[in-house]
Amino acid sequence: MSSSIEQSVEQSVLARLISDAPHPSGVPVVLRYRRSDPLAVRMVFPAEVCLSESAVTWTFARSLLDGGLRAPTGNGDVHIWPCTRSQTMVELRSPEGVALLQFDTASLRRFLLHTYAAVPAAHESAAMDIERALAALLGEARG
Repeated sequence: MSSSIEQSVEQSVLARLISDAPHPSGVPVVLRYRRSDPLAVRMVFPAEVCLSESAVTWTFARSLLDGGLRAPTGNGDVHIWPCTRSQTMVELRSPEGVALLQFDTASLRRFLLHTYAAVPAAHESAAMDIERALAALLGEARG
């Protein structure tokens, strides 16, 4: 786990890709959180496990990951739910298909604890640079 409270939190984990193959395969995933984007978490999949031949990043709400550790949650492209006391499922939907991944819940909780140490939930809006975020959303260059 690398953590710099000023900048970001990053943790490597191994997920299990659930498929109709006889044995689930392990997939390395890097979980990332940036203090500059306090509402979002990222799951980065390396190129060698992606159809696009380049790394793929899924970005979604930190609150979605947090809630999915306790109860089924999600809409749209990302759904998360507890599978057992020690496993959490993450379903990622795209036009190319659906990926179902199983994570150790303890690893996801540890990652979330570090993100909340970087930016507590009550301080997310204070950590955002609203003008810069709005400019990026609108595609405007400020300078």
